[in-house]
Order: sequence, then C-alpha cells, then structure tokens
Amino acid sequence: MTERSTTAPIETEPVGGPLARPWRWLSLGMFALIFLAAFEVLAVTTVMPLVAADLDGQSLYALAFSVPLAAGVVGMVVAGNWTDRSGPLAPLLAAGALFVIGLVIAGLAPTMPILVLGRLVHGIGGAAVIVPLYVIVARVYPESVRARVFAGFAAAWVIPSIIGPAIAGFLAEQLDWRWVFLGVIGLVLPAGAMMLVPLLRVRELVAGDPSVPWSRSRLAWSVLAATAALGVSLSTELADPWRWVVALGSIALTVVAVRPLFPVGTLRAARGMPATVLMRTVVAGAFFGTEIYLPYLLIDRYDFSPGLAGAVLTGAGLSWATASWLQGRLGDRVSNVDAVRIGTGVLAAALVVVLLVAMLGLSPIIAFVAWTAAGAGMGFMYPRFSVSVLELSPKAAQGFNSAALTIGESLGAAVALAVTALVASSVVGGAFTAEFVVTVAIAVVGVALASRVRPAAA
Repeated sequence: MTERSTTAPIETEPVGGPLARPWRWLSLGMFALIFLAAFEVLAVTTVMPLVAADLDGQSLYALAFSVPLAAGVVGMVVAGNWTDRSGPLAPLLAAGALFVIGLVIAGLAPTMPILVLGRLVHGIGGAAVIVPLYVIVARVYPESVRARVFAGFAAAWVIPSIIGPAIAGFLAEQLDWRWVFLGVIGLVLPAGAMMLVPLLRVRELVAGDPSVPWSRSRLAWSVLAATAALGVSLSTELADPWRWVVALGSIALTVVAVRPLFPVGTLRAARGMPATVLMRTVVAGAFFGTEIYLPYLLIDRYDFSPGLAGAVLTGAGLSWATASWLQGRLGDRVSNVDAVRIGTGVLAAALVVVLLVAMLGLSPIIAFVAWTAAGAGMGFMYPRFSVSVLELSPKAAQGFNSAALTIGESLGAAVALAVTALVASSVVGGAFTAEFVVTVAIAVVGVALASRVRPAAA
C-alpha cells in the first residue's frame, strides 16, 4: 500500500459500508469492544441479584450500578480532553487498561464494598473508551457511512443480548458469578489489537490539536458531578428527614456541576445540539433505570432463574439492534426529530406497561413484550443523537460534545437509579412499583421535550 493510501483522507477511498476494505479491521475492532461492553453490562445485570445475596450486599444493589455510571463521568471528561489534544489512540489504550483492572477487582472481590470499588474503576475505563470511538468515527469515516457505523455499534449488542444472559446465568449457577467479570478480560486484548494497525495507518486523520488546553476546571466539575450523583444513592442509608435533605441537595449540586460539562443551553433544552444532549440524558435515565430492576422483579416475584430472567434483556437487545438497523436504512427519509419523537413515545408506552405488570402482578410475558418494545424505541432514536451531535460539532469540539453525550447518558442513568432507590426505601409495600413510577415519569418528560432536538433556525 502506498504512503498516500495510508495517510490521505479516507474519503478518497472507494466508499462502502463500515466493513469496506479501507476500514474493515478498524470497524471490526470497534464493534468487538462494543460487543464486550454490552456483554459485561447485560451479564452483570443478570447475575447481580445473586452477587448481592452471596456478598450480603442487598442494600448496595442500586449503588453497584450507579457507581460505575457516575464514575464514568470523570473518565469521559478526561478522555474527551485528551482526545482533542492527542487524538484517540492514547486515551483508548489507557481506558482499556483501567477497564481490565476494574474487572479483576470486581471478579476477586470478597465483599460487596470491594466489588463496588471494582465497578468504580472499570466504570471509569469503560466510559472513557466510548469517547475516542466516537471521534474515530467522525474523523475516519465519510459522513455517508457514519450512521451505519453507529447502527453497527447498536448491532454489536445483538449477540450479547442473545447469549449474554444465558452464559451469565450458566456461569453463576454452575461455576461462580465471578467468571462473569473475569471471563471478559481475555477478549479485550484481541479486540484492541484489531484496531491498532488501522489507527496507525490513518494517524494523520486522527491526530489531536496540542493547542487545546488541559481543562482542570472541567475535571474538577466532573468529580463534583460524580460525587453528587453518588450522594443521592448514599442518602438512602440515612434516616428521615435527612435522606431527603441530602438527596435533594445532591441532585441540585449535580445540576450545578454538570453545567460546564454540557454544551451551552443544555439544561434549558435549547433547540438543536443542547436539547439532543439533554434528551439522551433523559431517555437513558428512563430506560436503564428500569432495566436493572426487571431481572430482579422476575427472580424475586416469579421465581425465575437468573438465566431465564435475563432473557427479558435479550428481547430488548434484539429489538434495539433491529430498530437501529432500520433507522440507518431509512436515512433522511425519517428526520432526526421524527426518530426521537417515535422513540420516546414507544419507550414511554412500554414503561407504563412494565409498571402495570409490577403493580397488578400481571403475567411476566407481558413484561417481556413491553421491554422488547422499549428496546425498539431506544434503538430507533439512539443513533440519531450521535449523528446529530457530530454533524453540528466543529472538529476541535468533537471530543467535548461526544463526551457530553455519554456524560449525559451516565448521569441520567445514575441519578435515575439513585432516585428509584430513594423512593423505594421511603415507600412501604408495593415492591418494584415505586421504582417503575419514577422511570415512567422520566420517560414522560422525554416525550414532552422530543421536538426540541430540531436545530434552531439560522
């Protein structure tokens, strides 16, 4: 291959899909990383009820999910700033190393607090991986291919959705739940190796801008935002009325701290990119805040095995990927705002059905169908958030704005989980109903704000 073919803009190559020759191995490596992240998320969600029982840590159940989400905010801010300065390669390698270290800690944890610590470490690394991947998509792939790459990211959840819960259930029941964490480690290195050579070949395209300053203030705000989000979770351990005082104060502090991490106008849902970032925050809170409790509901109330309870995640993963593929094929025939309107409407309706299952003791099959519909709603709108933000971002701000998207996702889910735990701890009876009431309310907010993603008039 000539020097020109390895360093010239990739747009000069024959245009094809994500697996076309110029970027085949890069795409496969990125899809593999998303695959592993998906497997880890789905597998841990499946076995966490058993983990909490084995380590006598039921009181830390929600915290075990909110900690990696909140800690990931710090990882994303560092990765975004580092990527803008140096390009995506170095932060990608560092994030992968942290992810592996965290899995080791969690997999060997003798107590629930140590497991939460491991979740914190691999939460930082796992979240930081996403930002460089987004920037790689923006700088390496032509605009005509980007939507299909993001659809490929969603499709990379398909196989984990099919086999992840079953494998996790088998490992937990037949061997040990610790292999759910430790088993992923041996697959991370080959996935990273597939990306290394292609990235070196296009290093001029992905090079950073050393003139971009290190933003110590943004790092400080990210630490404060993560700490405040965790404060909401920890407030459940306090007695009334202090739990509400600490929780409300922590939520207010989270809002203040996250403002410098978002594009201007995000918190007031300014039209265009700011509202798009906010919408991803809202729908992530509604969806992921519900997802962690569904397997728990099926195990606790319907006596499902972990593997069978995890099958509800399989349906949502498949429908998410299918809907994501569909929106990629539809392209401009469905606008970004219409995709978000459709997605939020389907999500809100599905969560209402899940709430009714918990409230009225309906058949678990109804919950499975509803959650499959929820996955379809998410898959139809989620890739549009990424495409829209990258289209509206100047090159020097791609890392910042990509980080803002994932920061919003993590904080939205972390705060939603914390609020569900807080409300549930304050309500007598009606197990799981209070949690799902919170997530339905969040989804309704998303429906109300969906039209705000339309770009403001020039």
